[in-house]
Amino acid sequence: MHTPASMVMGIVFAPLGLVLVFTAAITPQWREGQARLDATGVKGQGVGVRSGAVEALLLLRSDGLWESCLQVEHSELKQCWPVSGPYQRDPRVRLTQGLILSSLFLCGTGIVLACIGVRCWTDIPMRGVAATGGFLVVTAGLLSLTALGVYTHNLARLGINYPRFPHLILRPAGSLYFGWLGSCLQVVGGIALMFSFKRARYTCPACPELTVCPACRSCPEITKHDTEVYEVSC
Repeated sequence: MHTPASMVMGIVFAPLGLVLVFTAAITPQWREGQARLDATGVKGQGVGVRSGAVEALLLLRSDGLWESCLQVEHSELKQCWPVSGPYQRDPRVRLTQGLILSSLFLCGTGIVLACIGVRCWTDIPMRGVAATGGFLVVTAGLLSLTALGVYTHNLARLGINYPRFPHLILRPAGSLYFGWLGSCLQVVGGIALMFSFKRARYTCPACPELTVCPACRSCPEITKHDTEVYEVSC
């Protein structure tokens, strides 16, 4: 029996969404901004540029959920550190962290259940198990969408405390887009798996109206010898 298309779609989209959301979670590019400073200001930040080497440098400041970075644009000079200060203590950042971690856990659990339910190596998939996995994947996608929405809505107000960057303007960065795409894939993949609740249809050449499993032997015209040619369509 062929695996239903909804299961195949779900089992492909769900892991892809999980990878994208995980990538977004661990990368420090949820927001970023540029600031122009002289060499003295750069040295004070610990980047290691010698005073007097240049008159002004363009710095790129970026923040993630667990890490922040400072980089000199168009160079390999970069320094990262764990988030700290007002940004780390901001309740909206902590809420986003919790939602993302919950989303990753639920999505991983849902994918495991979906893989067990699909069971491509058997004749009849466990549709209930696969659909339960799909429900968990949809829930994970909604949690990550909520986290991304909270962070994006408050992006410019999260723990602002940059005395050396008075003119720093923050904007969404690449990790957010990975997160949005991954969350949407999770929702689509989970919904596809949830369609697995649909009951399979069985058709017997001798009894076209039969809709029960041949193992039930409910069709009087099915014998032990012709059971092997029983046709199944989903």
